[in-house]
Amino acid sequence: MKISATIITCNEERNVPRAIESLRCCDEILVVDSGSTDRTVEIARKFGARVIEAGWRGYAGQKNYASEQASHDWILSIDADEALSEDLEAEIWQLKKNGPQCDAYTVPRLAQYLGRWILYSGWYPDRKIRLFDRRKARWVGDYVHESVVCHGRIGHLKGNLLHFTCGSLSEHLKTMDRYTTLAAEELAARRTPVHYRELLLEPAWTFFRTYVLKRGFLDGVEGLAIAYMAALYTFLKYAKARFMTSAR
Repeated sequence: MKISATIITCNEERNVPRAIESLRCCDEILVVDSGSTDRTVEIARKFGARVIEAGWRGYAGQKNYASEQASHDWILSIDADEALSEDLEAEIWQLKKNGPQCDAYTVPRLAQYLGRWILYSGWYPDRKIRLFDRRKARWVGDYVHESVVCHGRIGHLKGNLLHFTCGSLSEHLKTMDRYTTLAAEELAARRTPVHYRELLLEPAWTFFRTYVLKRGFLDGVEGLAIAYMAALYTFLKYAKARFMTSAR
């Protein structure tokens, strides 16, 4: 069982060394870069990755392109701001030794937000398929929140994939602006009507669900920030979609 690790990048010089260094269990590390203006490409090559520079195809499209360019059929796809934990690395070494029993594997993602590991707020375990046989699985999703669909048997690994999210609220707001625009474009493309109910009630419900039902209060002040930001995300997504629809 040989594994190609794939990472898509654009201006990720801060994160890419950590991601690459965590992939010692892989037989190839492939970075697909879409126009970085910082030192991402230089650093990735310095750390031993094979780098392909390619135009942006959307998140799912870019990740599928990376899978297609890989040397091996088994793909371990991580984002530049992610890294394998030691437990997950050891688990993958063992999987390579024994051979896969499934066509794809989910991993739990443990996120660090504002310097704190988040265990509640609906953020953990946040299981995602990240290790898969490209002959049986591929990425789907035209706009945002892309995911892997597998036409085969799915297994589950126990080790955490570490996700290093926003280190500041300003960084979170900047990221949110980009993702809410993509989410709004998806709603507008589907011609999903946006009423005042979505603008008034959905943000409040999102805050309550995140902070109370998903026990975000156990994540401290960071959990409160996550709940507020989740509510703001919901409002911006629907507000942008409404304006996009009315402008057509």
